[in-house]
Amino acid sequence: MALGNLAQRVLVAVVAVPILLLILHYHRPEPTWVLLFLASLIAMGEFFAMTLPKEDRAAALVIGAIASAAFYWCDPAALASYDNERLVHAATLSGSAVPLLFAVVAPGLYYLFRFRDIPSVAGRYSATVAGIVYAGFLTTFLAKLKLIDPHHGGDTVVLVLLVAWVADTGAYFAGRFLGKSKLYEAVSPKKTWAGAWGGLAGSLAGVVALKLLFADFLSWIDVVLIAIPGGILGQLGDLAESLIKRSVGVKDSGDLLPGHGGILDRIDAVLFIAPYVYAYLTIRWSLWPS
Repeated sequence: MALGNLAQRVLVAVVAVPILLLILHYHRPEPTWVLLFLASLIAMGEFFAMTLPKEDRAAALVIGAIASAAFYWCDPAALASYDNERLVHAATLSGSAVPLLFAVVAPGLYYLFRFRDIPSVAGRYSATVAGIVYAGFLTTFLAKLKLIDPHHGGDTVVLVLLVAWVADTGAYFAGRFLGKSKLYEAVSPKKTWAGAWGGLAGSLAGVVALKLLFADFLSWIDVVLIAIPGGILGQLGDLAESLIKRSVGVKDSGDLLPGHGGILDRIDAVLFIAPYVYAYLTIRWSLWPS
């Protein structure tokens, strides 16, 4: 007998979450980066499958892989543990230029020499750059969160996942049982205002639980300033991906995860939350150390 959508989601979570936590809590950051790099490749592949003709997808994915790897490894924090001052200094001076070189300049060169149908180049070039930044760079911010984790235990990464995924659970049950007023019917007909409020409650509950159990590096002000804006951004990220899918006429970005769709369907909220939490924690700890 086929499993229902909710049962499939639970089964995937039961299998995936322990593996994810094991990798995240390894004391070195490299395994976390490898896992998220692979996720970014799949996410970019799904994005390009929706937005690019087949003949451009492989090149876009190769360029995106190089750009995403550079976005991580040109960060001085990623090189700090290797005890090479020259590498850290080079990354400090030029780190942001190298990822942009591959994310923006390399696709431009590719289409310059392999333009084929000239009227479609602007759309294909824009989709390639957007896919690299959206699915590649934003996913990489999760790996960068491990670099600033004060305990190197992956709690900063888990923080973002909780804001997104506990919110998803809260939104699902609140929307199912508490109200039917539509949130943004043109983009996502099933989402409701009750689900939106339930999602925010879920985000807050998830961050509160993490602080009480593990994350003593968070203050109660941090809890509110991460959970509420993060929860809102996560729901907007979900809607943004729904808008992309609706514009190209697909229901799911892929079928990799039973009950979830593709990787992009599972991390669409995370993509908007991760850079916010990274920026918040970096600025917060720089200006007001714990």
